[in-house]
Amino acid sequence: MSEQTSASNRIESTQNETAILPPVDVIEDSVGITLYADLPGVPKEKLNLQIESDTLILEGEVALDFPKGMEANHVEVSLPSYRRIFTLSKELDANKAVAEFEQGVLKLRIPKADHAKARKVEIKVM
Repeated sequence: MSEQTSASNRIESTQNETAILPPVDVIEDSVGITLYADLPGVPKEKLNLQIESDTLILEGEVALDFPKGMEANHVEVSLPSYRRIFTLSKELDANKAVAEFEQGVLKLRIPKADHAKARKVEIKVM
């Protein structure tokens, strides 16, 4: 898996909109990868996770909840949005990806494709 944006570039501009690159940890084991992304302030309904061909797109918008009956009259601070794009290895089976989201942390598990898994070869004694 490789990232399509520079790791040193913490902000990405897309379509006149600025997005923050969320911090991400990617852990690989013998059966796949697990990606953890920190998305503080993003509710589940504002989180978008897409896999198109070999591209993983992670997007989320921070939501500010106002107490019932209140609304903002003047806002000087814009709420950030997160965006990160990765290129997935052909060894991963994106069709079997499973995502969980809890307390602002996204956990995405993508297993290896069957052709990429190590397999034991039976030895016949003659």
